[in-house]
Amino acid sequence: MDHTSHGTSEGQVKDPVCHMNVKVTDTTPRSTYGGQEYFFCAPGCKTTFDKDPAKYAG
Repeated sequence: MDHTSHGTSEGQVKDPVCHMNVKVTDTTPRSTYGGQEYFFCAPGCKTTFDKDPAKYAG
């Protein structure tokens, strides 16, 4: 699992929907799109991403 491509600092990544910094843990909401794993601050951001991943996946 590569957190660095969307990372802000070690152990943190940026939520692609709301752009908040997210600390990655075992319970962090996540989705996979285009072979890349994306992490979210909350289930609502994951739901938004899952509806239109191409819009948020860079």
